Amino acid sequence: MKLPVLLLFTFALAQCGHCQTTWFPNMLGMVRNKTMELKNYVQDKGQHIIDKVTSYFKPSSAVHSRSLEITTQEQVKERFELYVNEADLSDSELFDAIAPPELKYNCTPDDPAVHMSTPQLIGLHGYPAQSHIVVTDDGYLLTVHRIPHGRPANASNAQSPHKTVLLHHGLLGSSADWVIAGPGKALAYILSDAGYDVWLANVRGNTYSRAHVTLNSNSRAFWNFTFHEVSQHDLPAVIDYILAAKGLDTKLNYVGHSMGTTVLFALLSTKPHYNRILRAGYALAPVAYMTDVVSPIRLLARFADDIGYLLNLLGQNEFLPQNAVMRWLSKHACEINRYEEAICENTLFMLCGHDEKQFNKTLMPLILGHVPAGASTRTLIHYAQEIRNKGQFQMFDYGHDGNMIKYGRPVPPQYPLQTITLPIALFGAQNDWLASTADVAELHRQLPNLIENYVVPLKEFNHIDFLWAIDAPKLVYKKLLELLEKGGTRYADVEIITSDSEENEVE
Repeated sequence: MKLPVLLLFTFALAQCGHCQTTWFPNMLGMVRNKTMELKNYVQDKGQHIIDKVTSYFKPSSAVHSRSLEITTQEQVKERFELYVNEADLSDSELFDAIAPPELKYNCTPDDPAVHMSTPQLIGLHGYPAQSHIVVTDDGYLLTVHRIPHGRPANASNAQSPHKTVLLHHGLLGSSADWVIAGPGKALAYILSDAGYDVWLANVRGNTYSRAHVTLNSNSRAFWNFTFHEVSQHDLPAVIDYILAAKGLDTKLNYVGHSMGTTVLFALLSTKPHYNRILRAGYALAPVAYMTDVVSPIRLLARFADDIGYLLNLLGQNEFLPQNAVMRWLSKHACEINRYEEAICENTLFMLCGHDEKQFNKTLMPLILGHVPAGASTRTLIHYAQEIRNKGQFQMFDYGHDGNMIKYGRPVPPQYPLQTITLPIALFGAQNDWLASTADVAELHRQLPNLIENYVVPLKEFNHIDFLWAIDAPKLVYKKLLELLEKGGTRYADVEIITSDSEENEVE
């Protein structure tokens, strides 16, 4: 009953803005101001958001002062806590009442590519495609895709290039992320055309890696992992597999996006010998420190110390993108400029942001056909913990007792980034919701062997633009190819801090 009564009260106040009564002059002035704000906002955004305005959330506007923006954000946080509590008591019925039960955008295109797998998409454009099954040391079966060479003009072109690169997707992504934009636009094709043997990773739990030698993929044990396990088991297994297939002298370059950079930093700082195995690392939208996060995921951070509670809200095993809580976030905390409901209601865009000018709308059906590709709820919680513990890049927090059992200490260990010796190039963006320029700058200070800290020269460029932006080839990939050709040459002489011993590698 609370919500209907509150809506009715809000509607009554709005109507009183046109009355001539002198009752409560202060309240009347306030109501008139609010009415004018609502009117201006509706005119600016269009009639399709009227139902959103009546949900009594103060709308944000480009003309609001910074103080009002902060106030609005605090109000959203307070409302979110209220809804979480109400949903807990009513078994999520309140969430279902205020958020759409399913996407409004129904993708039913005639293009069969929407339903194609990554190898099929690659083959569709005339490139050779391979699938490899990699078994991790803890039993997960990962599918790794490969473009061994460019489009063959003749039989002699079928030899695998000596130059090799591993592309690693981010949270909720898959190998498809690197080919969706098509030839000339997608990084996988650009690298293949440049003479690289391109390998495309898939982490445990996504569309292509939902199998285990003993565990059922629907079991809680199967989904009991975060990005830490990916860094300790998946990534080493894939790297070792590539080297076994091509030879131990292979100069393997690593390119990661978002979580693909997180797992690289975690691997290199805990298993130091991989600093010597890889040739260089290239981090697109690098995520380690998370002190300045704009994404709605920040709202989950204050609940990050109650793992069981978040598991109940977001899904015990796989992160459920159409879970009621995420629908609420997409409806009320998604701060992007909506031109289509599908953008905000797609979990990846809702968490990472969206740049309308750089987004190729014709890719929407293909993206919705492949994203989100799946992730464990614990991985999302791990990132929420990173936001809560500002300025720390650390392992999963199991709570005091759990940490004592897992780590032998009450708090989780931090990843020692200063011990990373691999040459690394950072690619940041000014409008990145998850990897702010401030956090990337801190990462820059911690890495002793930095090739370059490149900031995309477009203010609006954001987290997802590294994959699908119209101008990504010009703004990002051109620079990336230049650095790849140079290899691990540092842009400045810095002291390299090495670990005293590699006996303490995390298993």
